[in-house]
Amino acid sequence: MSKLNRRMFLGLAAGATLAGCGYRSVDAEYSQPAGSVPKEYANRVRVVFWSSYGGVNGKAVDKLVAKFNDSQQDVYVEVQFQGSYDDVAQKVAAALVAKQAPDLTILSDVTWERFFLNDALEPLNGYFTDGFGPAVFQPKLFGEYVVKGQSWCVPFARSTPILYYNRDAFAKAGLPDRAPRTWSELRSWGPELAKVQSGGRSLRTIAFAKIDGDWQFQGNVWQFGGAYSKGLDVTIDQDGAVAAGEWQRQMVHQEGQAYMASSPSTDFANGLVAVVQESTGGLKSITGKAKFEVGAGYIPSEVAAGIATGGGGIGMLRNISTERKQAAATFLAFLARPENSAWWTTETGYLPVVNAARDDPALKKLIADQPNYGVAIAQLANARQQDPIRLYGRNANVNIYTGLQQIYADNAAPKQVFGSVARRLEVIGDEVRRLYEEKVL
Repeated sequence: MSKLNRRMFLGLAAGATLAGCGYRSVDAEYSQPAGSVPKEYANRVRVVFWSSYGGVNGKAVDKLVAKFNDSQQDVYVEVQFQGSYDDVAQKVAAALVAKQAPDLTILSDVTWERFFLNDALEPLNGYFTDGFGPAVFQPKLFGEYVVKGQSWCVPFARSTPILYYNRDAFAKAGLPDRAPRTWSELRSWGPELAKVQSGGRSLRTIAFAKIDGDWQFQGNVWQFGGAYSKGLDVTIDQDGAVAAGEWQRQMVHQEGQAYMASSPSTDFANGLVAVVQESTGGLKSITGKAKFEVGAGYIPSEVAAGIATGGGGIGMLRNISTERKQAAATFLAFLARPENSAWWTTETGYLPVVNAARDDPALKKLIADQPNYGVAIAQLANARQQDPIRLYGRNANVNIYTGLQQIYADNAAPKQVFGSVARRLEVIGDEVRRLYEEKVL
């Protein structure tokens, strides 16, 4: 998504209620996106599900939906791929302006909050049953969608970063077959990794993401003892965050071990870098593309441990009919069955969001045979919800990763860069502070 389109979405999703009258009627009933129920599923209630998953993960979504449609005779779910997380959010906002709404939609870790603040999401507590409710889900992941006792989404494709490493390159470099325990340890391994040739040149240690790298960097900031914010009070220009930025600056411009990449996971799979911090949701894809043995481990610590949760949950739109809401809830309950949650994990690498899924025989066998699949599950103990300025601040993530680009590309000093970023984030925080204090605190 272009920055202009991203701003258009965020302006709609965050600014409308602030304007007073809003861009939608909270209690109005909106039509569905275009489509129809196939003949073999005739006379069922149609549920439109907007997805952001393509490729391997998209095929897995399609299979889950097909399994649901064949498992009962009352509801037909139609999955409609809409692009990236940002694309989906922009299209949902535009659809609401047009008085149209999908019934269910994937919303990312930094988009669902804006729809919640603007009363666009249906509260879910009234749809919970013994088999579909708080007790079913992993508490940390489920709890991130709970505000003042009410649930606004359910976890689905949830993730954390994990550290992928090239086991073959590590062996050639004489390094241990494990992820580094600290960022300092990784830095000390750089000279040995540089002795390994890949494509006729020295292997680099790590690549940093050009776009959306602020998600991984959220955890890096915690690992160096900092934070993006305390509440909406911005702290990205303080010691810990600056130290994290300085470590990365030195890796790029002093050590020559790192660089900024459009797709770090692609560069890793192509053997250009030794390690990469990427979503556990890319595990199957990355492993499949790499022509070497892939290892996975915890994201390194430094002065502290801590990783950011991310990925997508599923929200129900408020502006749909009661019949559509009840039908949509049956699909959410289907996804919450342990065997379905476990299957989704085995097909993608995303975390099992249902507690009992971890006891599924197929998932347990997969982890035993391929331990990489168990890394993110074990590492979840170090995970926590992101700092509020990134979650609730309009365009906060763009401002942060734009600042990181300056460090990577221009050798800019993190203290100065984050000082400028902090001033922009303070304005962003003030825009949403009243709603945040009213609806979240």
